[in-house]
Amino acid sequence: NALSTRVDIEVRRQGFHWTQTYIDQKPTARLAKGAPMGEDESTGTSVTFWADGKIFETTTYDFETLRNRFQQMAFLNKGLKISLTDLREPDQAGDEVAGTDDDAETKHQSVTYQYNDGIKDYVDYLVKSRKTTPVEPDVIDFEAEDLKIGISAEIAMQWTTAYSEAVHTFANTISTTEGGTHEEGFRAALTSLVNRYAREKNILKDKDENLSGDDVREGLTAVVSVKLTTPQFEGQTKTKLGNSEAKTFVQRVMTDKLGDWFDAHPSEAKSIIQKAIEASRARIAAKKARENTRRKSIFESAGMPDKLKDCQSNNPEECELFIVEGDSAGGSAIQGRNPITQAILPLRGKILNTERASLDRMMKSDTIEALITAVGGGYGEDFDLNKVRYHKVIIMADADVDGAHIATLNLTLFFRYMRPMITAGYVYVAMPPLYRLKWTKGAHDFVYTDAERDRVLAEGKAAGRQLPKGEGIQRYKGLGEMSYQELWETTMDPEHRILKQVQIEDAAAADETFSMLMGDEVEPRRLFIQRNARNVSWIDA
Repeated sequence: NALSTRVDIEVRRQGFHWTQTYIDQKPTARLAKGAPMGEDESTGTSVTFWADGKIFETTTYDFETLRNRFQQMAFLNKGLKISLTDLREPDQAGDEVAGTDDDAETKHQSVTYQYNDGIKDYVDYLVKSRKTTPVEPDVIDFEAEDLKIGISAEIAMQWTTAYSEAVHTFANTISTTEGGTHEEGFRAALTSLVNRYAREKNILKDKDENLSGDDVREGLTAVVSVKLTTPQFEGQTKTKLGNSEAKTFVQRVMTDKLGDWFDAHPSEAKSIIQKAIEASRARIAAKKARENTRRKSIFESAGMPDKLKDCQSNNPEECELFIVEGDSAGGSAIQGRNPITQAILPLRGKILNTERASLDRMMKSDTIEALITAVGGGYGEDFDLNKVRYHKVIIMADADVDGAHIATLNLTLFFRYMRPMITAGYVYVAMPPLYRLKWTKGAHDFVYTDAERDRVLAEGKAAGRQLPKGEGIQRYKGLGEMSYQELWETTMDPEHRILKQVQIEDAAAADETFSMLMGDEVEPRRLFIQRNARNVSWIDA
């Protein structure tokens, strides 16, 4: 009510319909008793609200955003039924349409979600979305509650043949993308339990070193959902749980419940541990490469990649690293940059798809090693945000499909192995222009889409401006076509450039998107492109 200009409420109970309307938070009349309820009509409440445009930047709702959130809420609240219907406009894609409105010829997007097994269904859904093979056939799930301290926990997990982990945590159904105490308890208990069980069963020998957390969680998809009476949220975006009791409680629940499951399923437990041992061997094989990527000091430049043209400043807060596709564009960026605060790392071609690659294969890639070394914070479980050398890492690729693929490959690396960079808001995508419009009197405009080109041309014509015949419109086929002056003016100058900050509002949805876009399965990717080709700006923004 406080965030709306108007709210209409209808309550169905005690055999009647009761209604009341609020305008600017004030009731327009007393609660009104209306028509009797029908014999087949159920009790319930309907709320219709008009969001206040003075409070919200936008009051136009995106169906896909709401669909994702409501599906997640249904997963996190076992048995809850949520229906969402968009009556504003006809559905364009034709998928997931559950019904129509009164006009039989006009279809509207409509979905209904209900999951009787809650987060167990959620993990099953996430694993299927990743198109990977489970190590054990069934999802492991358990729950516990402590009424004295006012906390409950639901945990579900399944290991797969994937190389990356996907652990998603929630507190009171809020996605805790920055983690927190419940995630700390989960990780600590899991690593400790697996190592202890492996040694008790003689799977790990005395001469073997302990499995690391990264080893144990390789290929793991898990959902940890806690509910507390007094949650304490911390972090830059208030998406990190701070309750100390949550760590202790989750750690105890994990140790007891997963330990019981291992004892009851020794064959599956052995398969899980064998996968972790294979991950450990890959980690040890990559150890030398990892040590080469570690910085001696946050300000040292010794051992930096040969192609890195570093900046002069040692202050990470003002330093920027441009990851540039190709030597040609890299040369223009080096010429056009501000050498005091802007560093350039040219990359040759497309980097390895880290969604499909094992850790040891990834660390054999000179390109990935150069990128990790330049950033300075390491990777995986050893990543240290405090050692990052640049607080802006800007992916700069051509404004075409191939450039978008290169940007997505880079984003996959950051998401899977340097995710705190994204959470902290350090990763950006540069938006180079598509066209240069050169007017007859020497002025020019840079435009970024076909629609913007048409609009600027129409406005110029209306204002009496003219283009030289045959050479007034230049379409850039790539960054390499730009002079260093143009690259600076359009894409690097902080006063004029357009950057999109990469953000994770929903880690589970982001994980699903990266798996679908960069995984082995072609069909989900094709369907995604068909559905979203006209509106995919949300992927990297």
